[in-house]
Amino acid sequence: MKKIIRSGRFIDPKSGTDAIMDVFIAAGKIVGLGESPPGFHANREIDATNMIVCPGLVDLSARLREPGFEYKATLESEMAAAVAGGITSLACPPDTDPVLDEPGLVEMLKHRARSLNQAHVYPVGALTQGLKGERLTEMAELRDAGCIAFGQSNMPLPNIRVMMQAMQYASTFGFVVWLRPQDMNLADGGVAHDGEVSTRLGLPPVPVCAETVALANIILMTRETGARVHLCRISSAEGVAMIRAARQQGLPITCDVSANHIHLSEMDIGFFNSNCHLIPPLRALGDRDALRAGLLDGTIDAICSDHAPVDEDHKLLPFAEAEAGATGMELLLPLTLKWGAEKRVPLARVLAKITVEPARILGVEAGCLSPGATADLCIFDPEQYWKVEAAALKSQGKNTPFLGMELPGRVKYTLINGNIVHEG
Repeated sequence: MKKIIRSGRFIDPKSGTDAIMDVFIAAGKIVGLGESPPGFHANREIDATNMIVCPGLVDLSARLREPGFEYKATLESEMAAAVAGGITSLACPPDTDPVLDEPGLVEMLKHRARSLNQAHVYPVGALTQGLKGERLTEMAELRDAGCIAFGQSNMPLPNIRVMMQAMQYASTFGFVVWLRPQDMNLADGGVAHDGEVSTRLGLPPVPVCAETVALANIILMTRETGARVHLCRISSAEGVAMIRAARQQGLPITCDVSANHIHLSEMDIGFFNSNCHLIPPLRALGDRDALRAGLLDGTIDAICSDHAPVDEDHKLLPFAEAEAGATGMELLLPLTLKWGAEKRVPLARVLAKITVEPARILGVEAGCLSPGATADLCIFDPEQYWKVEAAALKSQGKNTPFLGMELPGRVKYTLINGNIVHEG
């Protein structure tokens, strides 16, 4: 079906294009920008006046909860949440049940996702068998099955020798290792930042050095092996400074931050708000400000939702016992826009953090809208505010620290392969 998207503000962060123009789509591809191709006759027109037309969002961390955790969410509910948030490509961590450490499991997940004809799903394979941190998986077989990288999700990798072996193997075959830096011994049992709030509330702390000690090991192993490493969910000012120094030395390191952590701090825990129990923990205001600065200077490449739907029973427990995580795919665009507005960042630079930059990290053809590219688009109204309420979320998980807040940016249309998969 041929489509015309008329009169929208077209923004392609990769090319730097920012102009009012029409977009022409046929056979799932962008076939024209600005001027109609010869003989083009549309089956449908979309009026995008006063709206932004941009590449579909790319999310670097979205737990779909299948297989194994269907009581928290289903593939159907979370894929609906993805397209409602304008997300057309996403990476899912390997911490399912069973763990994504076998090619058959990866193939099954990709088949299930394809059958829904919604967002493109890119699994991150388990780095070690069962995520136990002991024996490496058959990474080559997992890559052939569809894995785009290999990581441990939130599970520790305490054995430095195993980390080095993993990086050496990954470097040999050109694979990318995704690691969340946290020393298991320093963080053991902790649920909140080691600061004023955890002391006042009597919550077990996670010190900043739990992140920086692990980061030091990863950086040293990266220098030793030459492996490409992606650092997931940086949370501290010291961590940002270490990554900035490592990148200035030319090390092949990229990193991301959760949308939650660029807006919230330990102060938002309030009186034991379990929706603020996150991994890594919300840290001090100075850490939050350093994360924002890291985004501005390019030290932090991308913003992700770190989507982790949790069932209500496990969030109603006392803070220290409640399951960590927040639903986030439907909030990725609004929270990124909010950061951009507060820091007065040009919209193209803001959108780059959730489109072309995460696509570059994934190594996939996404996040851009040049002629001939796949027509994965997000069309949103930047001026429309909407209230975050449980009933307004497509995700089965309603757990977010932003419940009750009004946020900017309402997704009106999401197109994947030229097909309208969400219309709001």
